[in-house]
Amino acid sequence: MLAKKLGVTSATQKQYDQALIALVNKGVVVEKKGRLILSRRLGLIPATIVKLAGRFGFARELDGTTEFFVPGRAFKGAMVGDSVLLKRLPPRGESPEAEVVKVIAQGNRTLTGTLLVTDEGKFVKLDDMPNIPIRLVKGGVLGAADGDKVGVELVVRGESHQAHKAKVIEVFGSSDTAQACALSVLSANGIATEFPGDVLDQARAAGRKEITEKDLSYRLDLRGEPIFTIDGADTKDIDDAVSVIKYADGYKLGVHIADVSHYVKEGTPLDNEAFARGTSVYYANSVIPMLPKELSNGICSLNPQEDRLAFSCLMELDASGVMQRYEFKKTVIRSRVKGVYSELNRIYDDTVDETIKQKYAEVLQELPAMKELAELRMKLRKQRGTPDLDSPESKIIIGEDGTAIDIKPRERGFTEGLIEEFMLCANEAAATLAKTNYIPFVYRIHEKPTPEKLEALAETLRLLGLNASAITSSVSPKDMADILEKAKSSPLYRIVNNQVLRAMAKARYSDNPVGHFGLVLENYSHFTSPIRRYPDLAIHRILSAYIAGVEKEKLDKRFSGFAKAVGVSSSESELRAMTAERDCEDCYKAEYMRKHIGEVYEGVISSAAQHGVYVELENTVEGLIHVDRFPPGNYEFDGRMQFTDTVSGRRFRIGDRVKVVVSGADVAAGNIDFDFAETAQPIE
Repeated sequence: MLAKKLGVTSATQKQYDQALIALVNKGVVVEKKGRLILSRRLGLIPATIVKLAGRFGFARELDGTTEFFVPGRAFKGAMVGDSVLLKRLPPRGESPEAEVVKVIAQGNRTLTGTLLVTDEGKFVKLDDMPNIPIRLVKGGVLGAADGDKVGVELVVRGESHQAHKAKVIEVFGSSDTAQACALSVLSANGIATEFPGDVLDQARAAGRKEITEKDLSYRLDLRGEPIFTIDGADTKDIDDAVSVIKYADGYKLGVHIADVSHYVKEGTPLDNEAFARGTSVYYANSVIPMLPKELSNGICSLNPQEDRLAFSCLMELDASGVMQRYEFKKTVIRSRVKGVYSELNRIYDDTVDETIKQKYAEVLQELPAMKELAELRMKLRKQRGTPDLDSPESKIIIGEDGTAIDIKPRERGFTEGLIEEFMLCANEAAATLAKTNYIPFVYRIHEKPTPEKLEALAETLRLLGLNASAITSSVSPKDMADILEKAKSSPLYRIVNNQVLRAMAKARYSDNPVGHFGLVLENYSHFTSPIRRYPDLAIHRILSAYIAGVEKEKLDKRFSGFAKAVGVSSSESELRAMTAERDCEDCYKAEYMRKHIGEVYEGVISSAAQHGVYVELENTVEGLIHVDRFPPGNYEFDGRMQFTDTVSGRRFRIGDRVKVVVSGADVAAGNIDFDFAETAQPIE
């Protein structure tokens, strides 16, 4: 009946059937008494389970607008990733509440956990749902031992979580090791550590290709220019190089990026795999690359003293550092030296020895002009009102046995900022070219903070005794920058910085150029890292067609849908990678701190929640002091930033410096527990 009403013909029957199946699988329509009915007409809400916590969890509506609290008894056995139909329940708190009416489709994500061997049998304690062990079927252990991290699949789905049964499909190793736990995290997030055979074959074939005369025939030859790369000492996938020439009235800045799109052709297995991965994943001393190493560390890496094909953004800037003109050219380059951040920082600080200076002999004369231009660009960024946010990263030192032996803050010097400024120039130029010429594109966008986050930030600032009058619905980036600047000399700076960071929206990819709030730029994109980010590879492909003279109509037809798909997929891939990186590093931090149980450290209360306070140490490690472990008293939480003992008046507040003792570390969960040391009084 429906097909007839829609005018479905034999030629379109297959597409109709596929579309209908997709709608049913998503729960948008349901079958009732042989009829198809929109689920919403029955008061049902299509959703996806996004989190389980044993006694409760959350489901997100398909359009992403609403997240529902789901009591543990109301799950009907649904697992994270499952598509479900929800029915609203009367809310008992601020969050909307619902129950699962039906599991429509099972999620395809790998379930991971820890194997438990008890007198009652063998179970897996799932990472998603640690409070309800799932029984393993007979013979379903795959050789795993008690305490091993494993991947499992459900072979029996019951009407409750307790009724599920599983079998082990992958064994990662002992849950006492961060290495095994990290592999488990990657698997749970759908991040493959190996490439399919056809992808590897194609990468190896591309990696063996020599640069031909045909490749050079349409390229600008820049092999005579003083171009070089600057990266970390251990970087192997080098995808960007720079050059700066100073003139009487300004500067010529070259940002030269590996021409990855020359080797990764559209629609090939190599391209499809890169699209699916979306980004490389970095944690501890490991890299899960977006492209096989035969490309990422080989022919696409701008290794020193080797001819390489590049895609260059050549920019002219005036004496104040303002960009005047730019053009994009296919080029061939030859990097003079593999620059290292720490070495160049020492050159700029004039603390380097002659041996290092000799290494940079071919580009030494270029360095003063690079410094001048970078400082001008930094000044312009500040004048725009860009918030100077600090996002400290951890450097995890791994020993020969694969375990964490030290953790320290990752240092950032002048040269890291210099390269960032030059990359920003190229990224802005690429986005400006696309927007000006109305071509399909993948932009990097950053929207304004939501009213809810602004309200929370304003309230926190007021509780800290700071002026929050500028934090309104019309807040500007400069307002944020001013708050950070005023707090810079205060002991509260780290806390204010973190609160502003949390208020910010998450940057994402989109085919719609709405601008970048945090950078205060109307046009922005990611052009400079096509080895490790798919959006960069995508816009290389688009820009290559544009500068080759492809007509706009053909560009629209070829790339409009592609740009939209890349925006959605790559944003999801980035979130997945960030989650995996954080969780992997948490395991290594717990592994390191386990060796220091009983030791005393000084730290700062970085956040507070109903269950306790989190304390961040100088080495970037963060741990929880559970409210049950507080000194004796009757503590009340203000819902945002502090606990107060109503008897003694003792207070533990965000920003307080405290001494803590390491009391526990769970490597598998990536959790660290602290207790207050000594008198548990904040350090004045």
